[in-house]
Amino acid sequence: MDRAIPPPRVRRLRPRVAMMIGALVALLGGSIVTAASPASADSLLSQGHTATSSSNENAGTPASSAVDGNDGTRWGSAFADPQWLQVDLGASATISQIVLKWENAYATDFTLQTSANGSAWTTIKTVTGSTGGNQTHAVSGTGRYVRLQSTKRATQWGVSLFEFQVFGTGGAAPPAPPSGPIVHVAEFLADCPFSHRLPDDPIIYPGLPGASHMHSFFGSTTTNASSTVGSLTNANSNCNPAIDKSAYWVPTFYNNDVPVEPVITTFYYLGEGVDAATLARTQPIPFGLRIVAGNAKATAPDATTISRWSCLHAGEVNPGKDFVTCPSGTMLESYLDFPQCWNGRDLDSADHKSHMAYPVNGTCPSTHPVPVPKLRQVLRYPVSGNPANFRLASGKGFTMHGDFFNAWPEAEMARRVNDCIRPVIKCGADGHP
Repeated sequence: MDRAIPPPRVRRLRPRVAMMIGALVALLGGSIVTAASPASADSLLSQGHTATSSSNENAGTPASSAVDGNDGTRWGSAFADPQWLQVDLGASATISQIVLKWENAYATDFTLQTSANGSAWTTIKTVTGSTGGNQTHAVSGTGRYVRLQSTKRATQWGVSLFEFQVFGTGGAAPPAPPSGPIVHVAEFLADCPFSHRLPDDPIIYPGLPGASHMHSFFGSTTTNASSTVGSLTNANSNCNPAIDKSAYWVPTFYNNDVPVEPVITTFYYLGEGVDAATLARTQPIPFGLRIVAGNAKATAPDATTISRWSCLHAGEVNPGKDFVTCPSGTMLESYLDFPQCWNGRDLDSADHKSHMAYPVNGTCPSTHPVPVPKLRQVLRYPVSGNPANFRLASGKGFTMHGDFFNAWPEAEMARRVNDCIRPVIKCGADGHP
């Protein structure tokens, strides 16, 4: 069966025309994998479900276009290898067939994969030397998530699919479209209460229990000096949503040398602090990334002091880098913004900071070109009044710092970036508006 030539589109009228013509000739005259009908017992499971991707060529080529049932829309990736596109089927399914409807920018080498949790993947098909077109691949696998992992492009452009169709049995009905007004703020969040205290730090002092000052831990209930991304993934979390297995920690707060834990702990993932173009290309935070913000060794409230203190429901009190005096009946608040520009290479660095950077003039510097959501840590402590007896395990208020060890499942982090951050939509803990 010959592949129908897609209608011309203005965006392709570039020097790429010659390449398109050559590709079309090859398609019409060469061997094409045809799209056969699936077995009668199998259903189309992917259409209308949440799709995410490693990147988007632009705002008009989102991952969702590959699962919308419309051959006139497409997903397109950035112009680099490797790339991936995946769909969340909503529940575990038995996968029997995958149909790929490639645009002219196709992958020659790729794998088809399944996963139960969006983090650990099993390859169910490996393809090399593909010639694009409409392809049907018989497969055998199970999982809630199905991924196309492209490892080699056919052209200098990215890879692009009109449709990514997964057939089989199981899965779940597509989610209903959001109802109610959409708030245009790029945000999703996790509420993660206090879990435990230990003098441990798996980023600064990995494998050395007791080597650190006292820390208060949130999220993962097992974080200690020996924690790894694997151990966090397999442990329980007290976060809402529970799917966030990440570890968050700060120096313990003391009042009259008695430890006091925050009663409200929220970790916001934001798209603020960068211009619109940078926001549109924001990428998911890499699985296993470690970030440290603030300066535990600060000797004064100087430029290295990233954190700030304020009072809940007492806007008349000016915020400061050191503890502030909050009126009776209010609470002391701590705000800390983590860097949101990644070097695209390292999950950590020798000083635990150099692999990350803050934006400059609304965009990420060339040394750290990959924008990721900005993590904002907001802690509210049930104390007020004169701060003379307040201290942190690391010292005065301006030594406040935060540590983050990312263990969000890759698929869930990617979905939230795709559904909340890039389109500038305020999402709740469930990752929906």
